[in-house]
Amino acid sequence: MRNASRHLLGILIIGALTAVTASAEIRRDPTGVNVNSQGATSVFITFGGLADQEPVEATWCGELIPATPDIGFKCDPTTLFGRLPIRFDQSALRDSTFTDIMSIPPSVSRRAYQAAADGQSSEFFYVRRFRSLVGGPDEFVFVTCRLTGGGARVPFALLDVRLSFEDPAPLLAVGTGGSLPTFTAVIAYNGTGRLRGRWEVVRPTDDPPSSRDLLTEASLPAEERPLQRRFTLVDRFNVFLPPTGRVTLPGPAPELLPTEANGLYQILLRIEASDDKEADSNLASAGAGEGVVHSGGVAGFPMPVLRYFVGSVDDAGAALVAEELRLLEPAEGASPWGEGSIVFSWTTTPGVLLYELQIRTLDDREVHSAVVQQGIGQYLAPSFLTELAEPNLLRWRVRAIGPGGRELAVTDWRALSTLETSE
Repeated sequence: MRNASRHLLGILIIGALTAVTASAEIRRDPTGVNVNSQGATSVFITFGGLADQEPVEATWCGELIPATPDIGFKCDPTTLFGRLPIRFDQSALRDSTFTDIMSIPPSVSRRAYQAAADGQSSEFFYVRRFRSLVGGPDEFVFVTCRLTGGGARVPFALLDVRLSFEDPAPLLAVGTGGSLPTFTAVIAYNGTGRLRGRWEVVRPTDDPPSSRDLLTEASLPAEERPLQRRFTLVDRFNVFLPPTGRVTLPGPAPELLPTEANGLYQILLRIEASDDKEADSNLASAGAGEGVVHSGGVAGFPMPVLRYFVGSVDDAGAALVAEELRLLEPAEGASPWGEGSIVFSWTTTPGVLLYELQIRTLDDREVHSAVVQQGIGQYLAPSFLTELAEPNLLRWRVRAIGPGGRELAVTDWRALSTLETSE
């Protein structure tokens, strides 16, 4: 009897939510989706009708409550399942349209499933908050998530992609004109559909792809999809994936990969958008234009990159270090001078024995240097560095040193601003 009453109450609430949402300014499509009850799910969603508003956080919850004095319905904080992780936020705002990739982590799915197993509704909610830029009320817009299996009725989405050569080396090195071993992509997915795409190669003379270039086509707004950079085409693929959740995609024939010039190459897995009824987003329904955006093959993360080096093994190690060595803190132009000591930090990479931190003036006069062992990746600067910063503009960089004192890589210089003084 209790469950029946709860079910009737849920129907009344959903009806009330639909009526209130219809009167709100921001619309969305789809309004409801099937999601995997036992794992992750990614869905492309279009929000339209924004008027001087910006998206803020995104949350999942089991129940909604009125957002008064704001607009719409927000998550009941006592039934909160989780928030959209920053690393999965691939959203894009353009004028009055906001496109969002709802990437549900397995932890949220498990909490929703446990709540349903305890007798609560099998539906839960994804809620986006939009903040007014002109002092108006916030607006909350929800999408209903329905727990199902990860089969054919769930949007076709990639959940995990792993690229690997048969050779387990961290960076494969071959001689000029040499041949590469075979490689594969192991893909975990939801739903069913056609996996369409192409293999491309980034040559040593090419500018590397951006993180947006590495997203699947279905993860981008329709107007941004033609803007993704193209690289040297190696091969194409078009395979049907049944609703089994996992596939091993073979790479192209190794002889198709270029090895004629020395340097670092990157193999890209480019996934094109495919038609998938469960993943369609109707722009007219969202108040964001006309037509339907097909988003089969959506993913909440950039595709991984497979690298190989043409040249000697030593040069390959240096190329790997050069690609991965990055300065972290302080940021470019930062003014870190204060009461405490300054911490310089950078990424660490395999194959490096020592890191040399160099701090110099703009006219290349050395102010301070230090050598740090592999695996640490940071240095606590002495207090006198603050005194030296007052009359001088300083800059810093890090050198990676390998066996025999050989320089494997060096970062660009990063400037520090002058000492801050109180007026």
